[in-house]
This record gives sequence, C-alpha cells and structure tokens, in this order.
Amino acid sequence: MFDRKLLRVYFIAGSQDTTDGDLKRVLQEALEAGITMFQFREKGARALTGEAKEALARELFALCKVSNVPFIVNDDVALAKKIDADGIHLGQDDEKIEHIIEDFNDKIIGLSVSNFAEYDQSDLTHVDYIGVGPVYETSSKSDAKKPGGIELIRKMRLYDEEIPIVAIGGITSTNCEMIIDAGADGISTISSITQSDNIQQVVTDYLKYYTDK
Repeated sequence: MFDRKLLRVYFIAGSQDTTDGDLKRVLQEALEAGITMFQFREKGARALTGEAKEALARELFALCKVSNVPFIVNDDVALAKKIDADGIHLGQDDEKIEHIIEDFNDKIIGLSVSNFAEYDQSDLTHVDYIGVGPVYETSSKSDAKKPGGIELIRKMRLYDEEIPIVAIGGITSTNCEMIIDAGADGISTISSITQSDNIQQVVTDYLKYYTDK
C-alpha cells in the first residue's frame, strides 16, 4: 500500500536544473534536509543521454537508498526497468500504464493530470498518486500547461477524495500551506531546491506545514 506521506516534499530534478551541474551534491543536501521522495527528470537541451544518463541515475539511486527515500524515474521506462528503480512517473503523452504494468506491478506509479478531462480519460487502476498542476506559472518545464491555481487542487480533491495528490508547478514555501489546506497530500518542487543556497532551510520550511496534519 502506497504511503501518501511520501509525497510531502517530492523533489524533482535532472542535471540540467542545477546551476553547476552537480546534481549529486544537491540531492545529497536535499536528502539530509528531509525530502520524502525524489524523481529523476533528465530532460531538455542540456540533459544527459545514454550511458551518461544511466550512470548518473545509478549514482543518485544509491544516494536515495542510503536515506531510504524512493527513487522515481520520469518517463524513461527502459531506464527505470534497467536499474530497477522504485517507480516510474508518466505524463499523459507517455507510455500507457496498461502497457508497462507487468514490469512495474510492485513499483510506485505516478501520473500527471492537469485537468478533469485528463483525469476522466486516465485509467487509475494501478496509479499510486497523481501529480496535479501546474498550480502556478513555472519556469522549470517548457511544456507546462496553463496554471489552474489553488482551485484546481481543491476541486480535484473533491472530485476524488481518496487518491493521493501531489501538487506541481510554481510551488514555494510561501504558498505551500494553502496548497496543502486545499487537499494536496504533498508538493513537488524543482527550482526552489536546485536554485537555493540553503537547501536545508527550504526543505524545513516545507516540512513544518505537516506537523499538525
């Protein structure tokens, strides 16, 4: 059974998101600070490919194992299978879950959902959580859709009272509390961690909103 508390501070990143290209350092600091899940999302013009991407994935996975934090691969089904990652996160235009479920039956499966039409057309039978958003404008994803605001989270929670929801898109420690109050089980973030000079403080600021939950 998937523990929705794993979504509380869900760090997403690839080497292209860091200022110095040292994602291992950033992830290590984030793990020490208390992130609850990590997604390896290596995409874009500066992203690694092939053997270099796999090598980095293995190194990051090893760091997560030491901290007992789930390591999720974004989109790349072949890589997730090859390194036996803890899970896979898919977008609406990625491989269909029914095509990969045999290889990920005992793994964490996440699916991006940006509106109710996408929710309705998605088979959530094997989905452990949905990533809902973008909530706000985001510079981290060039293909991000129109922001839905807090209301998107609130309405999605009313639409499905049970499924674990992680909010995505433009989230910071200053708007995190409102998002959680609207019904999200957690928040995902890229730049607030990768661009920070005090990762410990950033993660601590996120985590404090869950103390009474």
